[in-house]
Amino acid sequence: MSEQLPTKDVNVLLAAAIAAPSMHNTQPWRFEVEGHVIDIFLDGSRTLPAEDPTGRAMRISAGAAAFNLRCAAESLGYGAWFGLAPYPEEPDLLARIVVEPTEARNDELCDLAAQIPYRHTDRYPGDATPLAEDVRIKLMQAAYAEGAELTWLGETEVHKVLDLVLDSDLREVHDWHRRAERSHWVGGERPREGVPSSALGPRSTGYPSAVRDMGTRPTDRLRDERKFEEHPELAILSTDFDEPADQVVAGVALERVLLAATRAGISASFLNQPLEYEDLRNRVQRLTERPGHAHMIIRFGRSRRHSGTARRPVADFLPKEQS
Repeated sequence: MSEQLPTKDVNVLLAAAIAAPSMHNTQPWRFEVEGHVIDIFLDGSRTLPAEDPTGRAMRISAGAAAFNLRCAAESLGYGAWFGLAPYPEEPDLLARIVVEPTEARNDELCDLAAQIPYRHTDRYPGDATPLAEDVRIKLMQAAYAEGAELTWLGETEVHKVLDLVLDSDLREVHDWHRRAERSHWVGGERPREGVPSSALGPRSTGYPSAVRDMGTRPTDRLRDERKFEEHPELAILSTDFDEPADQVVAGVALERVLLAATRAGISASFLNQPLEYEDLRNRVQRLTERPGHAHMIIRFGRSRRHSGTARRPVADFLPKEQS
């Protein structure tokens, strides 16, 4: 085995990693590559102190990036082994991944790697066709395979989530810190990061809705209005514990679920406003009737092709001497 991964393989691995979702597409990662070891760090310059004061959302995005990297490694003929527990002396280091050649190909991960370019957050209305039961089961199995749980909500629980969305939106009305932070990342032309106006989707004719309207600018509030599904397919992703490593695990599981959904022709968006307030987050978890800690509220629907969000070039995520 060579002492250093080939540059072309490093580029493929990191391009897959940065395709992972992150809150407001902040892309809060940086990478260091030494030999066959790739470290994923949080980028402290891309925090969201108003909306993500504990860094939980950032750690979830780091887990999602780690899973994409793992899938890409398999597609290149490597195996990937990683540890997710943070090192006390390096709190920003969340995942250390070892990439080595292997003859034991993981066909499932290779198949999911092929879905990475097509996964996107779909903020458009879904159709009225319910998800097939076998699809629901496969997505639950995807979460379970990575140490998390995906719980589908019934109609009563869905309406309770929408009530919590209303509660969180009311709390935000007078919170100018949150609005200012969001406007920094959302709206307008965003060729490298953030969420451009083109990816916001239409506004909902009803409220509260199963889609989060992140429009912050006057022109964004003039977007076309559409009717969203009356009975959205919502699921809660949760873990048993809530330490930083558990939040990274939640991100790993999230991305496996999203890629499995993409493969099944299912798209996803997020309705996470209530999770930004600890008391409401606890109430969301109680809707699952299981112990644990809620990390994501996911809306699933039939996949459509719409504008996604751009990413910065790989070199931006590496130290200057490695880029």
